[in-house]
Amino acid sequence: MTATRMDEKKLLDIKNLQIRFKTRDGMVQAVNGVSFNLKAGESLGIVGESGCGKSVSAMSILKLIPEPPAIIEAEKMDFDGMDITNAKKREMRKIRGNEIAMIFQDPMTCLNPVLTIGRQMGELLELHRRLKGQEVKDESVRLLEQVGISAAETRLKAYPHQLSGGMRQRVMIAMAISCNPKILLADEPTTALDVTIQDQITKLMKSLAEKMNMAMILITHNFGAVAGNTDRLIVMYAGEIVESGKTLEVFHNSKHPYTTALLKSIPSVTEKEQHRLYAIPGTLPNPLNLPPGCNFLPRCEFAFEKCLEHNPVLEEVGEEPGHFVSCWRSQE
Repeated sequence: MTATRMDEKKLLDIKNLQIRFKTRDGMVQAVNGVSFNLKAGESLGIVGESGCGKSVSAMSILKLIPEPPAIIEAEKMDFDGMDITNAKKREMRKIRGNEIAMIFQDPMTCLNPVLTIGRQMGELLELHRRLKGQEVKDESVRLLEQVGISAAETRLKAYPHQLSGGMRQRVMIAMAISCNPKILLADEPTTALDVTIQDQITKLMKSLAEKMNMAMILITHNFGAVAGNTDRLIVMYAGEIVESGKTLEVFHNSKHPYTTALLKSIPSVTEKEQHRLYAIPGTLPNPLNLPPGCNFLPRCEFAFEKCLEHNPVLEEVGEEPGHFVSCWRSQE
């Protein structure tokens, strides 16, 4: 979706999000100072390795993380003009599903294995939209057809295990959009699917978001999934944002060594010669024992003395406005 088609109103505005967990070994800082916003009709990608804090950041918006053991704090956490920092359970129940819908990694953990697809969709439509009888069936069929499921009326009688992985995820998308939410939040929605189905599901979500004027947050470790499917991109590492900006700008002019390394890890289909797939050396640091200075220091080939002394902060760089990087070498 182009910038001119987006409403400038901020649907979601998060500032200085901090998430810590109490553990037997000590306090774990899972998210440290994350800030971002989302406008109506805009699509945002959040990328990073497993354990970087991207999923827990998204789940904190919907208050899906138990407190305790988690301690969640933020200078600002607004949704559609409403402060949800300390929202009560009753208030969040009205937002979940109706205003912000979430699609999780594995539909088999979300769908009830002993109930038919029709029964589960029917319960949702009866609860949130107060539909009854034939209205429920007609709307269920319409939703399944909208997400590309053929023979929709027959599928309503099927149980989750009788559907393929891609079809189950399409059912989850149909249930997510059933209440016309303002934000579609997808957390690794294609992880359990093969490559061709992954592309179909991602493009389906983008298409639905555009048609319904929904904002979308796509959380993934796969850079390929966000290319062409998001307007802006956030790259996270060790609980912090290390780079953010327009998706195409980050792809073509990455400034952080971590972002560049992730892009190098994507297999190429255009190179004639076969090369060994690039892998970033090392692993994510232990959140209980972060390295001094820059968190990426132990894995960075461009580190110098200043990187050891101070952890860099996000600064706007380059000619493209809105491109922020957290790296001492970003200006070079």
